[in-house]
Amino acid sequence: MPVRKRFRIEEAIVGHMPEPDFVGGEIGPNHKEIMDELRAIRAQMANAMRGGGGGGSNTANAAIQESAAKEVAEARALLETYRAQIEQCEKLKVELDLIHDAINRTKGEIATLHAKSFNGEEMAKVNGELGAVVGGTEQATQQILEAAEAIDQAASAMAKVDSADQQKILSEDIQERVVSIFEACNFQDLTGQRINKVMTTMKFIEHHIVVMMDIWGGVDAIKAHVPPIVDTREGDARLLNGPKAADEAGHASQDDIDAMFN
Repeated sequence: MPVRKRFRIEEAIVGHMPEPDFVGGEIGPNHKEIMDELRAIRAQMANAMRGGGGGGSNTANAAIQESAAKEVAEARALLETYRAQIEQCEKLKVELDLIHDAINRTKGEIATLHAKSFNGEEMAKVNGELGAVVGGTEQATQQILEAAEAIDQAASAMAKVDSADQQKILSEDIQERVVSIFEACNFQDLTGQRINKVMTTMKFIEHHIVVMMDIWGGVDAIKAHVPPIVDTREGDARLLNGPKAADEAGHASQDDIDAMFN
């Protein structure tokens, strides 16, 4: 069987190719297509070789280099943009982390207040203590007034009687009323204990509210969001503000009141 000679161009471009099949001394059916492809490749290489020496190649190379330089510049600009965006994202993440931490801390403070102060049992206890203070004060006041009235009546009667026995009876009655007054004055000890319980609860609430305000920037930061106070009361309700504290603005001392009658 004859062996077809392989040309160097075939080995350089196409690489190892299987030997064509000879059927009865005839070349295989794919031989013509392969050779046509090789001729086309060889023609393209020849054209490239011929164009390499002309000035057009330099122009093409310059255009390619210019295009490449432009693409590099655009890539660098895009990279700088991405870097700036990444920095902004990192700053935003830090701010979001701070807000997330503040929200979690505030939730914890609110949960503490709800569990120990604002739930029904604790607030009912506070209301009960205040109600007991009011009731105890009223009862003691009534007892003191009744005793004082009885003492006044006994003293008046003692001045009108001459009998030593009657004077002794009135004197003993006065002493009993005085003891009743002393007993009634013990209410201040009970009311003081009850008020201390209420004050403890109020201080606990105040402390956690101050902590929440500090979490969000302190009192000055909160003041900017405080709505204006509008007094919507009308008539007598607008005038009933109760007694003023000693250090409250507009408080009139007893000397000021006495000076009005001089």
